[in-house]
Amino acid sequence: MKKISDLVYQPSRKRILSKSVFFSVIASASVICNAFSWSSKADAQTPPPVNNTEINSYAQAVLAMEPARQNAFEEIKKLISNGEIPKIVCNDSNSINGLPKKAQDIAVEYCTRAQKIVEDNGLSFDQFNKITIELQNNNILKRQVYNTLLRLQKTPEPR
Repeated sequence: MKKISDLVYQPSRKRILSKSVFFSVIASASVICNAFSWSSKADAQTPPPVNNTEINSYAQAVLAMEPARQNAFEEIKKLISNGEIPKIVCNDSNSINGLPKKAQDIAVEYCTRAQKIVEDNGLSFDQFNKITIELQNNNILKRQVYNTLLRLQKTPEPR
């Protein structure tokens, strides 16, 4: 049975859902960023601005990664039935080695797939990492990526 509040607040829920999708995608991107950061060089220079092509490629890569991430998460969750899934970082062997063997295989497969998705969308690991890091501190870029993600999700895929 539907509540009146469900009918009144439906548009607000839609907005909340789209925002939560955005933030889960950005959180996923942060995990992927860790997967591709092979070194932790400190760079004192201001990174060059991100252009629209890079924003579009980044958003496409993140959206393409999300189903694989969710699938891997669900598979690992089924294997680790006794509690919370530990944080898995692709380039941190300790985070993967702490998993059961079958879960390790799933995590490695996901990391490999995510790496290919980034490349297939025209970004290098460095570009993807820099954008993900920049998103954490740049509200303008965050808004641009958010708007691109929304646009891409609304646009029907070509057949």
